Amino acid sequence: MTHQELWQSALGEIEINISKANFITWFKQTTILDKKGGRVVVGVPNGFSKEWLQNKYHKLILKSLRNIFNDIKEIEFSIYSPSNNPANENNNTDSKTLNQKGLIIQDEQLGFKEFEVNKDTNLNPKYTFDTFIVGSFNELARAAAQGIVEKLGTLYNPLFIYGGVGLGKTHLLQSIGNAVSKKNKNTKIKYISTDKFTSELVEALYNGQIKDFKNKYQKIDLLIIDDIQFLTGKEKTQEEFFHIFNGLYQKNKQIILSSDRPPKAIATLEERLRSRFEGGMIADISYPDIETRTAILKIKAKEKNINLPDDIINYLATNISKNIRELEGALNRIIALVQLNSILPSASQIESIVTSIAAPPKKSISYKTILSLVAEFYDMKVDEMINKSRRRDIVFPRQVAMYLMRKELKTSYPFIGEKLGGRDHTTVMYACDKLTKELEKNNNLKQEIDSIKEKLYI
Repeated sequence: MTHQELWQSALGEIEINISKANFITWFKQTTILDKKGGRVVVGVPNGFSKEWLQNKYHKLILKSLRNIFNDIKEIEFSIYSPSNNPANENNNTDSKTLNQKGLIIQDEQLGFKEFEVNKDTNLNPKYTFDTFIVGSFNELARAAAQGIVEKLGTLYNPLFIYGGVGLGKTHLLQSIGNAVSKKNKNTKIKYISTDKFTSELVEALYNGQIKDFKNKYQKIDLLIIDDIQFLTGKEKTQEEFFHIFNGLYQKNKQIILSSDRPPKAIATLEERLRSRFEGGMIADISYPDIETRTAILKIKAKEKNINLPDDIINYLATNISKNIRELEGALNRIIALVQLNSILPSASQIESIVTSIAAPPKKSISYKTILSLVAEFYDMKVDEMINKSRRRDIVFPRQVAMYLMRKELKTSYPFIGEKLGGRDHTTVMYACDKLTKELEKNNNLKQEIDSIKEKLYI
């Protein structure tokens, strides 16, 4: 296994354990410079990144590498020039040997195909409609996305796509951008995360270049902003984005947004922005069914030239059900083991991989954490949930808090009732039963609950 293959396999696991914004910020220009015995040298682009990775992600990086090579005991960080990235080194994997065992589809180098992100648009060419797997869980969003390519700015504007982590929102958003660019090279396209947009705004304000910042965005024909929920709590960013949104919309320029929740559930979002987000097309991406998960794994394995038996594919698809990114992470780790040992991993190894990904260790939480996050999610105060109000917009979040306290903390009904204003235990029982039944048929509620649970364990 080459250094680059080792690092790509480790990155596959790192990515599912941190936020997408942090992954892009700190790991985008990293690589492995050297591996000797139990020592790995990780290349970083500058001193600031070196210090941050050492202090914040050292344990995660070591754990991810040791899941591939358990003899790795030490990590060093070294500054290097990205232009001298050793990722192009010759691959020393004996692919012919692997091929004889029937694991490799073609006699060629293993590894992950590298794509260069377009510096002007921020689009990654690997994200296309051709590689986007369609199922009942995402067909509306996919249909809306393709419609936009044909009628940019006039069919669905804005397009608001929401769904949980790792379900393919970014893939679909970038597929739109790449398809529009292919159709018309002169279209000015910008894909950007909300965090990056905010950083650009802060820098412009600091340098007195806010007018240039606004002018740059007003010239865009297709603006794609990922993770728009991170606008919460950023009043100045919301104000500037509101003006940019209006300017583009009035000129029939296309706007596409993604979020982990629908507009109505984004806390502290200005009402004028919420109404504009809801004024176009809203499409959700829910959890993929088992047929779709199986198809995704087979296609990804084929892309990486690995021929995995159906029983392994089926095991992964059955046991990892809520996150496509986790599916790919498990597949990448199995591929790494194949590359390392030239044989398929054992059943116990595969079970260990799935367990570590699908059921990561949970941090300790309290009922106060749950109350705080539920209140934040539904844009209200904790005191409002605890008081005696029977308003629908307060009763429902209160029931969600009861449900989560019961499911996540395993606390008694009387305890939950006491912490939520001294309510009777029968009230708590009713709330938990109601939400349990509702979750069986309401995908939107599932995504709201999952979004809150994700924040519980970050």
